[in-house]
Amino acid sequence: MTSIETVEGDITTCRVDAIVNAANSRLAGGGGVDGAIHRAAGPELPPACRALGGCPTGEARITPGFALPAHWIIHAVGPVWHGGGAGEPELLAACYRTSLALAAEHGARSIAFPAISCGVYGYPVAAACRVSVASIRDWPCAERGIERVLLVAFSAEVSRHWGAALSASRPGL
Repeated sequence: MTSIETVEGDITTCRVDAIVNAANSRLAGGGGVDGAIHRAAGPELPPACRALGGCPTGEARITPGFALPAHWIIHAVGPVWHGGGAGEPELLAACYRTSLALAAEHGARSIAFPAISCGVYGYPVAAACRVSVASIRDWPCAERGIERVLLVAFSAEVSRHWGAALSASRPGL
C-alpha cells in the first residue's frame, strides 16, 4: 500500500525520487514554488525546460533534478481558477495523474507534490486539496511502484486542508 503524508516545508529539500513543480505553461520559472525549484535546481534547469517546448494546462513534463536532492522534477501546469466552471477540477486532477504516471515511468518510488494552482493561480485551497487527494488515491500508485507520496504544504493553512482531505477520503473513492 502506498503511504500518503502531508508536511509543511520546502519541497526543494525533500529527499524523494521526484518532486512536482507547479509550473507555468512556458516552463520558464516564475514565483512561488516554481521560482524556488528553478533557483535550487541550478543553471542547468532553464535550458532543459526550454528544450521541452512548453506544456499545456493539465499536463506535465519531466527533467532531471540537477542540484536538487530529487532525481527528477515533474513540471505540472495547473489551471488558473475562473470560478470552477471552466474545467478546473478535471485539469487539476489531470496534473496529479500525469505527474504520477511520469514518475512511475521513470522508476520513481517516492514523489512530493506542492499544492498545484493554489498560489497565484487562485484555486481555492480546500477544493484543490480534495481534488489532489482523490486523484492520488484513485491512481494505481502501488501497482505502478510508487510507495510514498508526500504532500508538501507551503503554509499551515494548506497543511490543515490536506489533513482534512486525507481524513475525509477513503481509498478507491
